Amino acid sequence: MLTVGDEKMTAAEFDHLIQSVVPERARLQLGASIRQRVADSLVDSKVKAAEAKRLKLDETPEFKTTLEFATQQILAQQYTQHLQATTKVDEAEARKYYDEHKADYLQLKARHILIRSKGSAVPLKKDAKELTDEEALAKAKEIRQKLVDGADFATLAKAESDDAGSGANGGDLGTFGHGRMVPAFEEVAFKLPVGELSEPVKSQFGYHIIKVESRQEKTFAEVRPEIERKLEADMIKKTQDDLKTSAHIVMNPDYFGKPAPPAPMGPRPAAIQPHPPATPPQATPPPAAQPK
Repeated sequence: MLTVGDEKMTAAEFDHLIQSVVPERARLQLGASIRQRVADSLVDSKVKAAEAKRLKLDETPEFKTTLEFATQQILAQQYTQHLQATTKVDEAEARKYYDEHKADYLQLKARHILIRSKGSAVPLKKDAKELTDEEALAKAKEIRQKLVDGADFATLAKAESDDAGSGANGGDLGTFGHGRMVPAFEEVAFKLPVGELSEPVKSQFGYHIIKVESRQEKTFAEVRPEIERKLEADMIKKTQDDLKTSAHIVMNPDYFGKPAPPAPMGPRPAAIQPHPPATPPQATPPPAAQPK
């Protein structure tokens, strides 16, 4: 199928080369043209490599060092691919994890009304008064009492909420799971019975009045692929970490310097904003539902 000097390559060998070195996505995108592209690259490499050997460039210390490093990198990549292909989580392991972490797969549908307090990152409404913490709490209690007395939640949210994004939608925050809301909000929301009103909940945005409209737990079948991916990734990481530990690695601090401290974790993300905020999220973190 291809001859370069004295070297010959069959179609089977060439197809195997393509399968080995060209990512699947590239093969799909390029289609039949992938053969010509790989052939052109292969011919270029073989011709230049033959000339490099004639000049004995493969005998230099630089080449030998580079070859050893490249070989290690390729073998490491092959080992990682081997781990990914052979590490499997069975149903019993996945179900055990699910049973122990059911709360992580709980989904709430909720509404809230936010009353902004002084210092909040939420912008003050036009012509609105800056409320002290005490004033904001008093207003939140007043609004809650109106709801208890029968006022419509959505109507009050549109009129009173300082969360422009959800307020325009009657306070609707959509459906969310654990880890998506600010901690103070989440702690109350996931314990609140469906249909009941929370007392005013203080967060860095102000005071929230929360109403949970539904609570649903994802089934094992729904989350099994997600659990398997997580557990397999954990198993692969542990295997690789164990390899490093057993290798007894020592780095001379006099040469390398002190190990760099781990990168600081950013503030815990609040949530994904269910409704588009009135202003860009970079400028205005939406209350209770700040994008990751």
